[in-house]
Amino acid sequence: MLKDARYSCQECGVRTPVSSLTWSCPRCGGPWDLDFTASPVPLGALAGRVGSLWRYEEALPLSDPYVSLGEGRTPLVRLTDTVSAKLDYLMPTLSFKDRGAALLVELARRLGPDRVVADSSGNAGTAVAAYCARAGLDCTVYVPEGTSPKKLEQIRAHGARLEVVPGGREATARAARAAAGAPGVFYASHADNPYFLHGTKTYVYELWEDLGGRLPDTLVVPVGNGTLLLGAALATAELLAAGLVERRPPLVAVQAGPVAPLARAFAAGAADAEPVPPAPTLAEGIAVPHPRRARQILRAVRESGGAFRTVADDRIRDAQLDLARRGLFVEPTGAACWAAVMAEPPRGGAVVPLCGAGAKTGLAAAE
Repeated sequence: MLKDARYSCQECGVRTPVSSLTWSCPRCGGPWDLDFTASPVPLGALAGRVGSLWRYEEALPLSDPYVSLGEGRTPLVRLTDTVSAKLDYLMPTLSFKDRGAALLVELARRLGPDRVVADSSGNAGTAVAAYCARAGLDCTVYVPEGTSPKKLEQIRAHGARLEVVPGGREATARAARAAAGAPGVFYASHADNPYFLHGTKTYVYELWEDLGGRLPDTLVVPVGNGTLLLGAALATAELLAAGLVERRPPLVAVQAGPVAPLARAFAAGAADAEPVPPAPTLAEGIAVPHPRRARQILRAVRESGGAFRTVADDRIRDAQLDLARRGLFVEPTGAACWAAVMAEPPRGGAVVPLCGAGAKTGLAAAE
């Protein structure tokens, strides 16, 4: 069921029905937000519910899913006395992007487009391809050249058409948006479509449930396009508004040192981020030179009382190996938050997400 929700633009106020295939604001070109009122239920009401992210149905803009693959409810394990890791790489396609893809593709299935297109550095494209296969939807995924071969193999295995675009992440997004302009196309953009954010927010709902109705002192999240961070901001605001938590924890946003437009803007006190040149980094999943929701990300971090951290590739490599020696093999992007925490431990208890499996990329090679 499509609940009462409409796309809206924070920048210029345009609103449109969710049934529209318009993927961005027609007036200013900005990404959509969603006018939707979540109604999270108390902790005690969750007992006996389905063991996936759909257990939080009252907080989601869709219900009665068809495309679910059992995503969500990933383990929370202790790394130190004060830091725990949430193992979001234990998802159907081995990354946290399944949270957003589950809602986004469920929406597409209900709207019935001729085909779905997506762009990605790998994990989001894999997730969209898998859920489109589940939904029986024709899917094309655009990826930049240099994307990890294992991720390309995953996308192909799910039956999606693969378009490898010369250049980097921005060139790939432009190619997908051009294809999205054709009639009957649903653009499954994890950066533009707010349904993806309402899927990723379940990461925080699960933490709240696993911690007995409270949130960690600090939430540490990797940021490229900011889908996990903005989902976390949504969830903490909803839980606070419902009286289910007493405070919103600060959001510590982690970027790769070679590609850190948001960290640079935050340090300068800017409201928006200027594009930075593409650069090679082990953390390919967060190497986004010009994030679509930069203004929202910066605002969310500031309003939470949080901060930005950047990590160099050698730190990411060390963190990946350290996690592997603790029994947790994740891709380099998934190790970025642990690298930041090892360099500067937050006060109180913190949680880091391990977002993608190491089988997708292998162990980062030493220089």
